Amino acid sequence: MGEDDYGIAERADLEPVDSPELPYRPPEPESYDPNIALVGTGGISEQHLAAYRDAGWNVAVLCNRTIAKAEGRRDEFYPDADVCADYRDVLERDDVDVVDVTTHPEERVPIVEAAVRAGKHVLSQKPFVEDLDEGERLVSLAEEHGVTLAVNQNGRWAPHFGYARAAVEAGLLGQLTGVHASVDWNHNWIGETALDAVHHIVLYDFGIHWFDVLACLFDDEPTSIYASVAEAPGQEATPPLLGKATLEFENAQAALTFDGNVRYGPRDSIYVAGTRGTVESTGPDLSEQSVTLYTDEGYARPNLETTWFPDGFRGAMGELLCAVEEDREPANSGRDNLRTLEWCFAAVASAEDGEPKVPGDVRELP
Repeated sequence: MGEDDYGIAERADLEPVDSPELPYRPPEPESYDPNIALVGTGGISEQHLAAYRDAGWNVAVLCNRTIAKAEGRRDEFYPDADVCADYRDVLERDDVDVVDVTTHPEERVPIVEAAVRAGKHVLSQKPFVEDLDEGERLVSLAEEHGVTLAVNQNGRWAPHFGYARAAVEAGLLGQLTGVHASVDWNHNWIGETALDAVHHIVLYDFGIHWFDVLACLFDDEPTSIYASVAEAPGQEATPPLLGKATLEFENAQAALTFDGNVRYGPRDSIYVAGTRGTVESTGPDLSEQSVTLYTDEGYARPNLETTWFPDGFRGAMGELLCAVEEDREPANSGRDNLRTLEWCFAAVASAEDGEPKVPGDVRELP
């Protein structure tokens, strides 16, 4: 077979070329300037508030059942913001337009529902829900009340993921044939937190970002998903820190591997291959990544200017705000995220019984 059959696979003479300008950066509204309320001021709220402050968005209220935590975040990021201990006080305020809900999943659904009923636009922390039927109900409720419901899948705006997604959307890679991602890092820190009680911490709470990236890259649905988890030798955290998932498509495949017990030489990589080109990104962690785009024209190494933390959080909220301003559904809408959850739930269920699953058949998180 010749070059037309194999494309760049045969080429050994690729030269460096200028990097194409692709829209990987977090989106920002042109003029919409709402008041935001943050419900839940735990550890991850630091990234939310840093991103919003950098973007110049106003956070008017900080809410936490432990009022001292809300006050601490206020003093650090938004000294003029109000604080309260009951989220219902937030929803009664006419000057609050958007509610960012960062609480744990079991607490989140009633807060999201109440905010929607109060006519507020909502950004829900990920994972969105633990029951797909409940998620569909919330999506329908938001449509009924005419508000925007989005999910904080902030990994979409990690620069290396965002650039790969934009390259696919621009047609630079052609038809996808495979995506392979590997994450090797030390996740034992959860042993001192409530996350230590989440059995599928790797495939669910952490891996949801990678399932979401795959859902952004592929237009079609996997025909089956197979996954497994295992404990790593010497791990300190309680949940299994080794995990892998294989997603089969009609004409493509994707593979995810996670090793959360790496104490030396951490590494994070993703390889996105298509019929016309390839994007690969690798680095020692999620913030330090080197991206290369290979096409028939040559290879390009873009100098990406943002970072996942906190710019990914800026992207998740920014997309919601742009959607409200432009009167459209956000790319990270609740409805869109149900597809991500279908893939993730199928993987978790497969890891439970060792059998491949079809996305959509598993309606609740096992």
